[in-house]
Amino acid sequence: MGLEKEHKYRSWVEVDLDTFIGNLKEIKRLIGPDGDFMQVVKADAYGHGAIEISNIALKNGARMLGVANADEGVQLRVSGIEAPIVILGPSTDSEIEEIIKYNLTPSVSDLTFARKLQTAAKKAGIAISVHIEVDTGMGRGGTMHSEAAELIRNILELPDINLEGLFTHLASSEISIPRNDQQWQLFSGLLAKLAELNISIPIRHLDNSGAILNYPQFKLDMVRPGIMSYGIYPSPDTAAKALLAPVMSFKTTIVLIKDFPPGYGIGYNSTYVTAENTRIATIPVGYGDGYGFILSNQGEALINGRRAPIVGRISMDLCTIDVTAIRDCATGDEVVLLGRQGSEYISANEIAAKAKTISYEVLCALGKRAPRMFIQKGKTDAIEPRLRRIFIPGEEKSLARIDNIIRHCFQARTRSEELGDAIYYEMFETLFGKKDRQLELRSSFRYDINIAPLPEATGSKARSDNDFQVTARIEYRKTIKNNIFMIGCARNNQQLAALMEYQHCEYRWLLGGSDDLDMARDFRVKQVRIDDEDIPIISTKITDRGYEVWCGDNGLKKKINSEVKISIEIVTKKSKTNNIFPIYLVYPTRGVDITFHYEKADLKNVRVESFFAGKNPSPAITRDTGKFMEINVSDKEWIFPTSGVIFIWDI
Repeated sequence: MGLEKEHKYRSWVEVDLDTFIGNLKEIKRLIGPDGDFMQVVKADAYGHGAIEISNIALKNGARMLGVANADEGVQLRVSGIEAPIVILGPSTDSEIEEIIKYNLTPSVSDLTFARKLQTAAKKAGIAISVHIEVDTGMGRGGTMHSEAAELIRNILELPDINLEGLFTHLASSEISIPRNDQQWQLFSGLLAKLAELNISIPIRHLDNSGAILNYPQFKLDMVRPGIMSYGIYPSPDTAAKALLAPVMSFKTTIVLIKDFPPGYGIGYNSTYVTAENTRIATIPVGYGDGYGFILSNQGEALINGRRAPIVGRISMDLCTIDVTAIRDCATGDEVVLLGRQGSEYISANEIAAKAKTISYEVLCALGKRAPRMFIQKGKTDAIEPRLRRIFIPGEEKSLARIDNIIRHCFQARTRSEELGDAIYYEMFETLFGKKDRQLELRSSFRYDINIAPLPEATGSKARSDNDFQVTARIEYRKTIKNNIFMIGCARNNQQLAALMEYQHCEYRWLLGGSDDLDMARDFRVKQVRIDDEDIPIISTKITDRGYEVWCGDNGLKKKINSEVKISIEIVTKKSKTNNIFPIYLVYPTRGVDITFHYEKADLKNVRVESFFAGKNPSPAITRDTGKFMEINVSDKEWIFPTSGVIFIWDI
């Protein structure tokens, strides 16, 4: 299935999810209605895209997912997948921390590793599930079959280890040979011995793709389909035993067409020389994209539904095709290197035969720099990023990479690219602003509000009876980044939004009320203190953002990047016709105490509405009717942006 022209990349991999689901249905037919299967998604799901393939497999009956190492398991966990994830190969000691943190299920082959895992699980206060791999003839991972019963007995004595599974792996399941029967006999003998010892292990599994097709009698509690779920038969002998269809296609476009005379060398070292007038098309794919160097002068591509030979040496990023016989092709035309075009088809097995390798390697390697286009019901529902799809621990140190990971995690978690993006951008704009403001965390937030009549005026200035005087004392702890900062007063929401985006603005106030309020006159920063030391006011000015009060001291430079206690006292006016007083929390804040004193103002029927976002959104409320009201959230609890309280009274 081709993509619309405007969606094309330099090269891309199309993954047909409907075909994948069809293969899963065939697998479930083979194993029966009571059979369970673990979807193997090692090596980025054999190059198909592990996250999307895993989600589809789980929706279609997969009980577990199988990966090769902890990193692959972490990739699935951070994408929002909660299903059991089994690491099928032996894990290293360095992976234990991630295994515990991300609730992965390791395969255990020796007691030393199991004890280290037990120590880590005990320290974390959890019990961790494991599967034991038994070597019955593979000669690779797993404990020797003759030693397996003793290892199992020892592991059962470890209190924080849950022995969930037991498995072995056939060395030659794609063909029917006596060695497979020998491995089955050894594993069956172990199971019989465990039964004699009254040891029951819930999940026993042996069948991989070849065994599902060639040895259905070996089926135990679960099977592990890999290559067959992606539409590739383990061997030609198995093709008649199931109805499978390839899931992946690898495509690119023609970027250049040139005509050459006889005797012209094509590519590095001129390994191909034109024998006659020849038309050559260049495509932007090379061995850097997983299209093997060994395919030089022997690979083929599909253009306009016809085969065309790869000529010349395949280079890192480009290769060339003889299109002399396809006169109607043009730049921008689709080129298929793996997959179907018209009635022609290039299979992974065909490429593997020419490259003297196996289809597994072809699928894992092809298109490793290309994005994956997931097609379902004729539509491209999701696109995984180009260049790298496998999560690498430590890449969170790059802001751009972690932002991209988080955005795709939201898309995967919501199963909707549009909704995931909406949540992502709303969250990031709230926390970081539109200009990637550094995240600010505050703690021990204290806010005392005193509302009272305006004091008697002196001199010729008469006191207004239309306004209250508000004295606000704000205190909190945070890490400061600058020794000069600003406290802003906005006249309207537009100015307030501008102050929110300004990184040097430490605190913001919205001066709402009657039209005769003047910011420079009626908003006064009475005192600013850091760690109980007075900080001078440097200047005040009116800007497009509102009224700005600049504070700072060279002595604060020594406190930059350290946590300090900030105290601000503000005196301002408030119109008596406005009977609400809102307080908004615009940063993640741990611990909140807000007290509203109103005794002197003689307010009636004072009440509060709170909207706190966090794990425990209901604050404690203390009141002394006619005097004050206090809202409190423990210093151990976090409150997140878009939280706040509104005090309301009757006029």
